[in-house]
Amino acid sequence: LSSLQATTMFNNTFVRPAKFYLSGFSNIPHIRYYYAFLCFVYIMTVLGNGFLLSVIWLVKTLHTPKYMIVFNMALTDLCGSTALIPKLLDTFLFDKRYILYDACLSYMFFVIFFASVQSWTLVTMAYDRLIAICFPLRYHSIVTETSVAAILLFVWIFLVSVIATMVGLVNRLSFCRSLVVNSFFCDHGPVYRLACNDTSLNYNMASALITILIIIPLIFIIATYVCIFIALSRTTSRKERIRALKTCTSHLILVVIFFLPIGITNIATRASYIHPNARMINSTLTHTIPALLDPIIYALKTEEVMILERHLKKTPADPGEKDNGCPSKNL
Repeated sequence: LSSLQATTMFNNTFVRPAKFYLSGFSNIPHIRYYYAFLCFVYIMTVLGNGFLLSVIWLVKTLHTPKYMIVFNMALTDLCGSTALIPKLLDTFLFDKRYILYDACLSYMFFVIFFASVQSWTLVTMAYDRLIAICFPLRYHSIVTETSVAAILLFVWIFLVSVIATMVGLVNRLSFCRSLVVNSFFCDHGPVYRLACNDTSLNYNMASALITILIIIPLIFIIATYVCIFIALSRTTSRKERIRALKTCTSHLILVVIFFLPIGITNIATRASYIHPNARMINSTLTHTIPALLDPIIYALKTEEVMILERHLKKTPADPGEKDNGCPSKNL
């Protein structure tokens, strides 16, 4: 009777729950230390990405196509962490596990959307490297502010459409079974599996999302680096080859940090049993750690920002790091 009172029924067939219950992180000893860790991660993520956004916004020399991509990355990292961590801490640290139906769908949309944008921002960075290394003389004519803005705008509009469609398909389901979501947020899979009507369309949408979020970006990035390595293999100068590879190191680290945990989790889930708590902890780290490390590994260690830091500290630059005007050098 109480579950019937907690729902709204339409025509005795469609059941929309008033609330869902998030069951994540149950029966984990000393879990408050993990919540404190996530709080620390969020604070450092806000500081790191906020600083990076401020520097790019204020320093005119960083108003370049390359740093438009970096700005998009920092903004996405900041928004993605803000969409997930504060609500997660409020839910579990203060034991507010019930979440309104509409709030749950909004939660689902923003967390998955910003994760998707992070993935495709890495693809855009790979494209930037491909043009800079394979077509260095045409770099400034191909990678312009207009072209980069068009790519990023397309990514945002396309992903908004895809994720909104996915959430809209959840909204058509009837939830007459359990209202307990076995996750730490309103994840798509754990939510739609609670429905008691046909969920085949939702399953197909989840498969399409995995393809859009993981498989296609990985294929594009791998193909990009195959082209880069082929181009570098034709370079006679070993020094130029090593210098070009160094410009790709930070991006490759970010790719590994973002995609490897997601891939391991999905493969392990399908190949064997993983305890739900272990899966949730790994998933939260997958959603939060890349946003923390991105400004440290990539943006704050690029040559332009390091030169700016030296200028602010009034220390002379290393003569060996003088820019020779090659676009691939400035990646």
